[in-house]
Amino acid sequence: MCDECYKFALDRRRFLSLSAAGIAATGFFSEHLAFAAGATTSVTADEAIAKLKSGNEKYVSVPQVCAVELTKQREQVANAQTPWATIITCSDSRVPPELLFGALGVGELFVARNAGNMVDTATMGTIEYGAEHLGIPLVVVMGHERCGAVVAACAVVEKHAKFPGSIGPMINAIVPAAKAVRGKPGDFVDNTVRESAKRTAMKVATKSEIVSHLIKANKVKVIAARYDLENGRVEFLNR
Repeated sequence: MCDECYKFALDRRRFLSLSAAGIAATGFFSEHLAFAAGATTSVTADEAIAKLKSGNEKYVSVPQVCAVELTKQREQVANAQTPWATIITCSDSRVPPELLFGALGVGELFVARNAGNMVDTATMGTIEYGAEHLGIPLVVVMGHERCGAVVAACAVVEKHAKFPGSIGPMINAIVPAAKAVRGKPGDFVDNTVRESAKRTAMKVATKSEIVSHLIKANKVKVIAARYDLENGRVEFLNR
């Protein structure tokens, strides 16, 4: 056998052996990343939702009590984290998850933010790592009132607007939601905010094999939400 053929055969055998191990699916990654995870939260998905609701009520009603002992909390979580909810939300500076859910301290929320609260490869990987390796039972995809990315997507649908650089492709991910609700009763932008959050939550729940497996095992819930900039309240959309 020539050197090139031998190398090809060897690489192929190595690939197949690794594939067989990998197809055992998340087990391969679980084994190698278990050390990074450490202990996981004992909070259930329903308890996590209740905690988020309670925290948001505190944020709205008595914001003066939203003070945290950061030094003590930092020391407690320096060596390990046990977050109990993953929040996917917008990069908008008016939508800080830890604050609007009651000034939660360090180590409680696993957060990924981008304009329009969409889920790309990096964000999906973040969600999967949180669910699989940190044992987080709840994923919340949270849009918000008057989201600039959603406004832009609506402009694409209504006015065929164009946006430069990477902004255009980013906004295009929201366009299907805008098309789905165009012409329906209510505010076009707000309807799109809600529709996009629901669609993204559905994408997380169905397109990720890791998350869908955990959902079927009753270990994870994925829900959509909308934050109101005016009154500070979070509305959960699909429970």
